[in-house]
Amino acid sequence: GPPPASAPTPAPPPQAPDATGHLRLPPGAPVQISGTADPAAGPVTVEAAHTAAVAVLLIGPAGAGKTTVARYWADTRRVPTAHISLDDVREWVRSGFADPQSGWNEHSEAQYRLARRTCGFAARNFLANGISCILDDAVFPDRPVVGLGGWKRHVGPGLIPVVLLPGLEIVLERNAERTGNRRLSDEEVARIHGRMAGWYGSGLPIIDNSRQDVATTARLLDEAVARALTSPPSW
Repeated sequence: GPPPASAPTPAPPPQAPDATGHLRLPPGAPVQISGTADPAAGPVTVEAAHTAAVAVLLIGPAGAGKTTVARYWADTRRVPTAHISLDDVREWVRSGFADPQSGWNEHSEAQYRLARRTCGFAARNFLANGISCILDDAVFPDRPVVGLGGWKRHVGPGLIPVVLLPGLEIVLERNAERTGNRRLSDEEVARIHGRMAGWYGSGLPIIDNSRQDVATTARLLDEAVARALTSPPSW
């Protein structure tokens, strides 16, 4: 006789276009500026900044200690906080990774832009779920379209940029302790550090952590965030 008919496979339940599995994704709207609406309310305290939902961009040259400070700051806040490192996200690409140390070209530029857009998407989704975030990247002041302007476009106008800029001898020492493709030549470190000096006079908060330990630097970062929440920098 004919083979028994197999039971039809049930159709999967319809899903909203903005769902992953059964979870609806948040809208992930750009982060908006959040300052004190009423000047009479007074400045935002460091205590309040420590618990506010914020997106911070920590800028600095290679060897400034961005990742260490960002991770410590995220670890010790009193509200859920994520740390997103652009270098980590760039290195998600394994085969075909365009290492900028081999020469900055259209491939490394494209992967940098893709990583930054991915970081921005992640930051907006964290904020939409009530989780603050701190991102870190070596953004140059003389390339606003590639650097700060792009971060603002991907994360939103409420992004708080803070510059971490220790002295050259400090970044050279820290770079010497690195391994792999994170370690740069002394000449490259000096060149990057020199370009970063352009942030002075930009209006962005700058922390010189040459002689500050990580905990003190994180406290200075809290103070910078508090000031930015009170009167957002124009950038």
